[in-house]
Amino acid sequence: MSPVSDTVGGLRVLVVDDERHALDELSYLLGRDPRVADVRATDSAADALRMLQEGNVDGLFSDIRMPGLTGLDLARVLAQFKHPPPVVFVTAYDEHAVDAFELNVVDYVLKPVRAERLAEAVRRILDSRDVPPPDVDDTIAVELGGVTRFVSRADVRYVEAQGDYARLHTASGSHLVRVPLSTLEEEWGPSGFVRIHRSLLVALAHVTEVRMEAGRCTVLVGGQELAVSRRHTRELRDVLVRRARPRAER
Repeated sequence: MSPVSDTVGGLRVLVVDDERHALDELSYLLGRDPRVADVRATDSAADALRMLQEGNVDGLFSDIRMPGLTGLDLARVLAQFKHPPPVVFVTAYDEHAVDAFELNVVDYVLKPVRAERLAEAVRRILDSRDVPPPDVDDTIAVELGGVTRFVSRADVRYVEAQGDYARLHTASGSHLVRVPLSTLEEEWGPSGFVRIHRSLLVALAHVTEVRMEAGRCTVLVGGQELAVSRRHTRELRDVLVRRARPRAER
């Protein structure tokens, strides 16, 4: 599989959807994007796999629920490629967002598709070519019994608001710091800390499960189950998908 072509030449994308109307509409919208040079389309995931094995595809836009090979199946096969193309799921159902996150898709677009939202998905395909630099490890000072210690940000699993202070939870215990939760959210957001409740920030690196039961969303962080407020549930799903990147070479 060839790597993504440069922006000047334009992207070569493949669209997969078993519904003809949806396939034609998505192909039309992508064809109008000036960053897209070529749009190929098929109504079969099996045919798409054959086309992908031939190479010359810079991005895949796929439905999820299709007869035979599903979009999730297709993404799992592509994960075995040495240079898998970035994948965008385009679907009418939002319950597959967690699966999409685990498969490292770059975006998850809900139908009916808006041109503006599709343009954002194209941007994310272009951005996925650039491997983000590793975070510089940061520390925060905590006081315990008159002794100042430094806690690594990478060790913090989640942060809990306590009035104007915040409590950092790590594998070894918790530490109260004289910093508001809102300040930590702003400073640590770029490093993968996400608000899931008005009083909680979680480190995505420590999230091992996202659970949806009876309309309630929770995350499992270091064995601790934390509730996600309704207000932040969709935002959390979107963040998880946006942070996904194509897998490194195997």
